[in-house]
Amino acid sequence: MPHIVIEHSNGLEQSHNLQALCDALWEAFAAHPSVSAPDTVRVRTIAATASRIGVEPQSFAHATLLLIPGRDDATRAELAQMVMDAFLTHLGDVGSLTVRLTDLNPPYLKRML
Repeated sequence: MPHIVIEHSNGLEQSHNLQALCDALWEAFAAHPSVSAPDTVRVRTIAATASRIGVEPQSFAHATLLLIPGRDDATRAELAQMVMDAFLTHLGDVGSLTVRLTDLNPPYLKRML
């Protein structure tokens, strides 16, 4: 854990290298001292087929950062800022960039091979 789910405006995958964004986030989170098992880090993107936002350009990326409870507020803020920093590096010209941090409370079930 953590999981980073990035919702984005349709077409962003054609104008920006979203795989490079995912790779950068995975590497940053896997190396962070609060992440004890790097193999549990997950990063994925989901394109919105339709959207409308209140700014121009009409493009957005929104990350939901899912964490298992237990990290202090300073660490949580640092992890959220890491996502925003990656957004600014890889998606700096996108109209709206947002990050929301959510605790993933039990029950959380997983199966990995």
